[in-house]
Amino acid sequence: MTSDIISYYFPELSPKQKEQFAELDELYRFWNARINLISRKDIDMLYLHHILHSLAIAKIISFLPGEKVLDVGTGGGFPGIPLAIMFPETDFHLVDSIGKKIKVVQEVALGCGLTNVRASHARAEQIDEKFHFVVSRAVTRLSEFYPWVKGKFEKKSMNTLQNGILYLKGGDLAEEIKESGLKTELIPLSKYFKEDYFDSKFVVYIPQ
Repeated sequence: MTSDIISYYFPELSPKQKEQFAELDELYRFWNARINLISRKDIDMLYLHHILHSLAIAKIISFLPGEKVLDVGTGGGFPGIPLAIMFPETDFHLVDSIGKKIKVVQEVALGCGLTNVRASHARAEQIDEKFHFVVSRAVTRLSEFYPWVKGKFEKKSMNTLQNGILYLKGGDLAEEIKESGLKTELIPLSKYFKEDYFDSKFVVYIPQ
């Protein structure tokens, strides 16, 4: 599968963005061979399982110039790297507690010429900044995740969507949401993408 699937779902991409998304295949294959971020089998599905999945957030919100977004537990840079390509005037801070993963994020960002990405080898609790949005992809249960980022939000919203968390998660989330006690909105990805992979996958939006 190629980067064409990204252009199919996001036809408004600029030539530069198309080029950056196309470059991700070679960059991730190169680094994945050295630091195993993605299973060898899954690397062939990079655009569907990782990049397009990350960009589900871009179907729900258009981040604005000057907004600040924190990606918690970014791993190899998901969802932060694809979102940073999509929103080049938004500031993204990608954090992970595993240093070798952050090394890959830094190299991938450099390789496709991203100037709006910072990557830190740190836990979310150690980040002493305020953000408009926090994004993440199935790092842990919401009840564990929320305390890591509570209090890290700018008070004033810039966007049509109130500042908050945009969390990519799959499966039956009813029990997990109930356990967290959080006010949430579940947005099914099948609303935007027709591939079977997105059945029973959601963005969980938690306004702050």
